[in-house]
Amino acid sequence: MAGADEIEGLAAAARAALVREIEADGAFAQDPRWRAAFAEVPRHLFVPYYYVAGLRGYERRWGESPDPETRARWVRGAYADVPLATRLRDGELLSSSSQPSLMARMLAALRVADGNRVLEVGAGTGYNAALLAHRLGDDGLVTTVDLEPEITESARRHLAAAGYHPAVVTGDGARGVPERAPFDRIIATCALSAVPRAWLAQCRPGARIVVPLATGLLALTVRDAERAEGRFLPTAAYFVPLRGQGRAEPEGVSLAGLPGRAREQDSFHFLLALTRGALDPHDAWALWERAGGPERERYGVTVTGEHGRAWLDDPEGPYAWPLP
Repeated sequence: MAGADEIEGLAAAARAALVREIEADGAFAQDPRWRAAFAEVPRHLFVPYYYVAGLRGYERRWGESPDPETRARWVRGAYADVPLATRLRDGELLSSSSQPSLMARMLAALRVADGNRVLEVGAGTGYNAALLAHRLGDDGLVTTVDLEPEITESARRHLAAAGYHPAVVTGDGARGVPERAPFDRIIATCALSAVPRAWLAQCRPGARIVVPLATGLLALTVRDAERAEGRFLPTAAYFVPLRGQGRAEPEGVSLAGLPGRAREQDSFHFLLALTRGALDPHDAWALWERAGGPERERYGVTVTGEHGRAWLDDPEGPYAWPLP
């Protein structure tokens, strides 16, 4: 039988195993203080149910199942180092709980310092906001925003169940949350096609932004309300697009006429996603080969006023492309 006490015991053991796995992966190396947050925040409270893909579509696992073995599988799965689908609509994934090791890398890259005010765009289950609140030790420093009222309502409920009470706002994340500004850090847990200019205006000079863009993770430093610049992290990242901003990467790009290995090169597909039609696939392949097959960390982005551009190696170098 998997009663309440046994569930808590299973959760504690599974959470400790997850922390060891994340640590072995090196995700805490940049900022070891995140280890305590992952060790303490109970992920299973943020995913009272989730969906697992199977041969017959998605299988729903939930913690209130009358079957004790199902409840045990639910709690163990809640601490697997994988993303968990949490909200579907007509077969489309609307929200998920991200892979914990990827979350740890993003949070470490955010370089949070004590006293920082943090905005999270994409509330999801509320788990990431809880990790931030735990790390900062002050719920009032954390704001999380999402466009969907159902998502913010459930996130607020999950957070309260776990003992955290950051500000949960329903609104367009691309517009930020001006009434809670200024921010020292912004982290997005949804893919974007460009960096919203409103974010820069709501940041203090020197603020840091970590955002999924073009299947990568971009880390920007904000100079002022009109300019930010930074590079991509080495890590690949695939997130649900920010609702209201459109798809984060192009569809239907033809690779006809390119060598077969072009389809197998993840870093080439990243270049295609980053240039988003500004560079013809054949020209992109020629550049990719000429530059030695550059990985994500050789690319960066500069945001100036209403314009943004991506670049390879050097912000002032010859290879640059406009962002939307």
